[in-house]
Amino acid sequence: MSDIVLTEVTKVFPNGVRAVDGVDLEINDGEFVVLVGPSGCGKSTLLRMIAGLEDITEGVVHIGGTDVTDMAPQQRDIAMVFQNYALYPHMTVKENLAYGLKLRKMPRAEWKRRVGEVAKTLGLEELLDRKPAALSGGQRQRVAMGRAIVREPKAFLMDEPLSNLDAKLRVSMRAELAKLHERLGVTTIYVTHDQVEAMTLGQRVAVLRDGILQQVDTPQNLFRHPANLFVAAFIGSPSMNLVDATIDGGRVSFGGFSIPLPEPLARRHGPVILGIRPTDFEHGEAASGDVPRIRVTPDVVEDLGSETHVIFTVDAPPVSAEAVRAATETQSDDEVALFAADKAVFTAVLDARRPVQANAELELALDPSRFHVFDPATGLVFEA
Repeated sequence: MSDIVLTEVTKVFPNGVRAVDGVDLEINDGEFVVLVGPSGCGKSTLLRMIAGLEDITEGVVHIGGTDVTDMAPQQRDIAMVFQNYALYPHMTVKENLAYGLKLRKMPRAEWKRRVGEVAKTLGLEELLDRKPAALSGGQRQRVAMGRAIVREPKAFLMDEPLSNLDAKLRVSMRAELAKLHERLGVTTIYVTHDQVEAMTLGQRVAVLRDGILQQVDTPQNLFRHPANLFVAAFIGSPSMNLVDATIDGGRVSFGGFSIPLPEPLARRHGPVILGIRPTDFEHGEAASGDVPRIRVTPDVVEDLGSETHVIFTVDAPPVSAEAVRAATETQSDDEVALFAADKAVFTAVLDARRPVQANAELELALDPSRFHVFDPATGLVFEA
C-alpha cells in the first residue's frame, strides 16, 4: 500500500512568500499523477515537501497510511529523480546503481540481482562498465531512473527529469517512462512545466497556480471541462481562444458575431468570457448544414502537413483577466506585437486537406455545444 495523501499542506518561506497554500490531494496506490503549472507555481516545492527535503509549515503528509510529516527523507521510503541526473562521475553505471544499496548493507547477491534486473529493464546492460561522461543525455537519465528503481521504494518523485533532453529524445523518454510505470506499477508523482508531458504521462493531472490547486482530473477532462479560466488557458496547445462576450436572448455575441446557444447556457444573460478550443472549428465546406458559421479573414496560415493552423483577429478586445495573463505568461512581447493590441487573436486548427489562404475570406463552422463560458467576476466556468 503506497498511496500518498496531502492534507492542507502549506509552505511559507521566512520572507513571507506563501509558496504552497492549503493543498489537499490524494494519490492512489500505483497511480501516476503529474503536477503542472507555470514557473513559480509551487509544484517543485510541494514535491520536495513530500520527499522531506523541505519543511512543511502547516498540514500533514501520509505515505502508505503512515504520517511522515516530521520524518527524515531516508525514513520515507521514496526515491527522487532530478533533472540534473545527480550521478557520481567517478563511478561506473553499475557502481552508481549499486551505491545506495551498498550503503544500506544489502547482501552482495541481492544488490547484484537488483542491479542486473534494472539494467535489463532499462537497456543498460551494455553500459554497466561506462562512466557518466561516456554516456548520452538519454542514457544518463536512464541511469538516474535506474538508481531510483533499484531501491524498490514505495513511491517515485520526479522533478522535471526530462527537461535537459532535446525535443526528440524527450518524446522517446516519455514513451519509455509510460511503459516503465505500466510494468512496475509504483506510485509516481511527476513535476513538469510542460503540459504536453503532463497530458501524455499523467493518469491524473493536478494544475497549480500561485501555490493553490486549481483542478485535479484526467487529461481528457482537464481539456474538455476546465474548472476555471486559468486551467482553460493553460491546458491545450494551441491554447483556448478567449474573448469577452455577451449572452442575450439565447445568443452569445462577440466581435460582430452572434451565435445561438444550447440550453441551459441560453438562459443566461449578461457579460461572459467565451472560450473556444482551436480544434472545435471546422472548415465551413466540410461541416453539416445546421452548424453555425462565421466569416473571418486569416492573417497567418501555418500548414503543418496533417493540419493547418489558421490565425485571425476578432473585432473585440483580448481578455485581460489576471488568470489568463498568468496562464499565458510565456508568450513574448514580439508575438503579441504582430497583431493589433486591441483585438483578440484566435487560432483555428483545420484539416490540411482543404487549402486555406491568408488574407482571403474563410467560412468557419463552430458547434456551440462545445463552447466554454466563464464568469468574468470569478473566472469559474458556467456549467452547460
